[in-house]
Amino acid sequence: MAGASPVLEDDSVLSRLDRGLLRVERLMGLVAGLAIFSLMLLAVRSVGGRVTLNAPLMGYVDFIEQLMPLIAILAVSFAQRDGTHIRMDLLVENLRGRALWLFELISVLLILMLVLFLIWGSWAHFQRSFDLGAPWWSRDSTTDIAMPIWPAKLLVPVAFSVLALRLLIQIYGFARALVLGLEKPVAVPMVLDAAAQAAAEAKALEEEEEQERANGPD
Repeated sequence: MAGASPVLEDDSVLSRLDRGLLRVERLMGLVAGLAIFSLMLLAVRSVGGRVTLNAPLMGYVDFIEQLMPLIAILAVSFAQRDGTHIRMDLLVENLRGRALWLFELISVLLILMLVLFLIWGSWAHFQRSFDLGAPWWSRDSTTDIAMPIWPAKLLVPVAFSVLALRLLIQIYGFARALVLGLEKPVAVPMVLDAAAQAAAEAKALEEEEEQERANGPD
């Protein structure tokens, strides 16, 4: 287990695929974080300009529209990998062994079905907006400063496609655990009870404090 992450790792092909996709997910999460930070800077510029210069940022709402897909969707696969998304653990915490892996497998299969429909629908939505023969390759644009909307629409099927790859890895991991009766499978989020979560968080905090002391002044 890496740090406080509930995903176990080893040298198997499945685990290597998991770690390879994780690098992509972390990059997407970084971009989502930068989008949130840039949105904060835009808000400061718009409000500050309105108060001091009576000149708010032109197209502020348009920028928000473009950044929302990055903020809302780009890091969803990263959350799915660690199981840190919103979920009901009251039932799952009481399951063990094959019953737990069966429940998780069915859940992830249902999620994958939904995500595939979302990929299909969002890609069609992007195609309606994209046109190589139009200015800026766009059939529609934002209201204030006429920014093309298709880049933001393209991010949605891309992010969902990465999520679909993550779900396929987890489906194989849960199916493997179900068939072999594994206690601690790799490449899938482990279900931790409240005590285990608190212990993992405390251990991660201790490691961070030790690292800060080691990197502090001599």
